[in-house]
Parts: sequence; C-alpha cells; structure tokens
Amino acid sequence: MATDSTTFPEGDAEAELDLNQNKKFEVDPVSSEIASDKAEKIQINREKKENAKARRDAAQTLKKTIIISAVIVAIAGAAFAITKKMKEK
Repeated sequence: MATDSTTFPEGDAEAELDLNQNKKFEVDPVSSEIASDKAEKIQINREKKENAKARRDAAQTLKKTIIISAVIVAIAGAAFAITKKMKEK
C-alpha cells in the first residue's frame, strides 16, 4: 500500500452539523436548473390542461344551450300547431 503526500482535508463535523453556524449551503447548479426546468414544464402543462378544460366547458355549455333552445322552440311549435288544429275543428 502506497502512501500519498496529498490527503483529504479534515472536516469540522461540529460546524457542519450545527445549524446555527452553518448558514452557507452549496447548491449544484445543474441539478437546480434541471429541477426548475421540470417544475416549469409541469406548470406549463397544468396551465395548458386548465385552458383546454375551460374551452371544452365553454363549448359544452354552448351546445347545451343550443339543444335546450331547440327543444323549447319545438315544444312551442307543437303547441301552436295543436292549438291551430283544434281551432279549425
């Protein structure tokens, strides 16, 4: 086993573990960027889904309104036709 003249520097365990002394936290910039990009993509996808849902809801409301109006017009037309037939007799 060969001995190296370079050794790993000693760490101060007490300073590292004491939260009152250790105020400096190192952040890996690559991991941080990946995490923020992922969060951004998730937010964009969520907004797209909400917008698509809002458009679908608006379309469904419009369809429902048109169908209900058509049914009301058909019932009113049938009522007028029946009334007219009864007056002719």
